[in-house]
Amino acid sequence: MRTKPPASAKGNPGILHPYTPGLVAFEYTRNTHHPKPHTLIFIGGLGDGLGTVEYVTDIIEALYGTKWSVFAPVLSSSYSGWGTGSIGRDIDEIAQCVQYARKYKESTWGAGKVVVMGHSTGCQDILHYLSCANPRPRDEVAEQSGNTRGNGKVRSVEGTAEITRPAVDGAIIQAPVSDREAILWELKTGTDRDSPAAMQEVCQRAVLEAQRSTYEDQDSDYGCPPIKRDTLVPETVTARIGYPAATAVSSRRFLSLVSPNSPQNPDEDDMFSSDLGDEALKRTFGAVRDRRLLKSNAPLMVLYSGRDQSVPPYVDKEVLLRRWRTALGGDLWHTGSMIIPGASHALSDDDQAEPRQILVRKVLAYLGDVEV
Repeated sequence: MRTKPPASAKGNPGILHPYTPGLVAFEYTRNTHHPKPHTLIFIGGLGDGLGTVEYVTDIIEALYGTKWSVFAPVLSSSYSGWGTGSIGRDIDEIAQCVQYARKYKESTWGAGKVVVMGHSTGCQDILHYLSCANPRPRDEVAEQSGNTRGNGKVRSVEGTAEITRPAVDGAIIQAPVSDREAILWELKTGTDRDSPAAMQEVCQRAVLEAQRSTYEDQDSDYGCPPIKRDTLVPETVTARIGYPAATAVSSRRFLSLVSPNSPQNPDEDDMFSSDLGDEALKRTFGAVRDRRLLKSNAPLMVLYSGRDQSVPPYVDKEVLLRRWRTALGGDLWHTGSMIIPGASHALSDDDQAEPRQILVRKVLAYLGDVEV
């Protein structure tokens, strides 16, 4: 979801793991004398990186005397990298982190469990991980990432990606919200700088231009036919609709977040909008069962923030969660799923002590279910 300033976080010791060439994950290890065979892999939202989601510190402290440690991978899309990234590339990198964590933990402590948890746009990553074709369809444009080969360029072609995602022992999504609905609400209400009419004109022009020239062709260094590269949306546009001025946003990612053809034809990032039809939900929540990447003894747990600033007031959260549960299937929906009363988007406000306690209790209880 929308990017935000980094939160202050307590320092925690740990180990920096290079889980794949060019990418690292930080494992928080406050209690190295206690066996830690199990792993909770945490994926943040747009603009997040190490230590930017405050409540992760609470989870780390709560896991001190348990058999679980927290892995926080730095993806190519972490920090400002989200603007030119995609959730398709994210799930490839998450898969590599899952594979690494399993192998590392088994060699250190013996075979253990791996649970993935997403916050905000990290929820799109988790649901896409569980529901997308495995291996996923390859992108139609060239991708630039921290995991590079040869001269640093990764050339995408038709077909499927090289990475097959391993199954996980559990999955949690916290603050699964719709970027598109948040943007539409801002267009309706306006900002301190722009009226609703001005905002709508700016966004409409940006969408039309991004659709008209999403890619540009560049000669390939491989002696192959020209390949497509993303174009960029002007910063004067992205800054006015709430994105950091210093973050470059590709036309492709912009269209994915705004998803102008929704709700009939939602783009990749548009998974949690309240107006999506049942058919759209079948392609995400409804596809989890067939992919078999989530083990049946640990269903998906959804923790929705009751006072999420990114959710328009017209959204009926209870109805939305019931629709997701129906699409997923009741047996794959964890009974601990809930709307956390009073919780803000990232539970980082001054009045969030009680919601954070609820969230931590829920996560610990879920991990206890997985461990059995």
